[in-house]
Amino acid sequence: MTTITTRRPRVGRTLTYVLVIIASLATAVPVAWVIFASVKKKSEFYGSPWALPQGFHWQNYVAAFVDAQMGQYFLTSVLVTLLGLAFVLAVSIPAAYVIARYEFPGKRMIELALLAGLFVNVNYIVVPIFLMLVGWDRAISSIAPNGLFLNDPVMLSLVYAATSIPFTIYLLTAFFRTIPVDYEEAASLDGASRFGVMTRIMLPMARPAVTTVILFNFLAYWNDFIISMTLLTGSHKTVQVGLLNLMTAEKAAADYGRLYAGMVIVIVPVLIVYALIQRRLIEGMASGGVKG
Repeated sequence: MTTITTRRPRVGRTLTYVLVIIASLATAVPVAWVIFASVKKKSEFYGSPWALPQGFHWQNYVAAFVDAQMGQYFLTSVLVTLLGLAFVLAVSIPAAYVIARYEFPGKRMIELALLAGLFVNVNYIVVPIFLMLVGWDRAISSIAPNGLFLNDPVMLSLVYAATSIPFTIYLLTAFFRTIPVDYEEAASLDGASRFGVMTRIMLPMARPAVTTVILFNFLAYWNDFIISMTLLTGSHKTVQVGLLNLMTAEKAAADYGRLYAGMVIVIVPVLIVYALIQRRLIEGMASGGVKG
């Protein structure tokens, strides 16, 4: 019996390692293939798709950045993403702290409204948002003939932040409730204000949770296509919309090097951000199931 009992954990552990390796390869191989393809010359795509590049044709990236305007779209995405993160954190951190620590009239209704917001898919309400912004532009047409709300990266970042507030507050509230009240009481006895307790005591302790919401919201903002395509109707475009235009143009021209270079431009920031904060992300997800 002892031999059978010890073999079962080993078999389970081996299967786990095999599944992890398979999942890792399923993710790493396509990414590596795109990176290698992005430095190939046009003539190399007519051979074996698995052949390594004969050299590093960096002109593909130059063409994607300059000729296909991916550089401009990249900067727009960076601006929209950073502003969206700043807006959502500025609102969600104080709101989550107040909901977690204070009692006030209507608190239960606010929590129910936030929970309901978790089930709203923003892609389903993008048309009403678009019509609302069109109405606002018409209302101020006498003051601003060109409009202020459509084709504005700042407004797009506000829409991103507003639609991600329920998830962000929900996660931060759950984490704040796991932090013992003793820390706040000690800080209050030392003369710290409520704002000081939140920023100097609670916020540093909630860093894993804040890192988690930053990563999830970053991925949502950076990878968004439908909202940005709908609300940015002019010259401003994000990398996702720009990549679609690049795919359409390069498929017709059969110049796949620039197409894959554009893909690398889109995916590399995500890989860099995840690599920088993966440890705190794991801490935040693990601490969510621990009661304080």
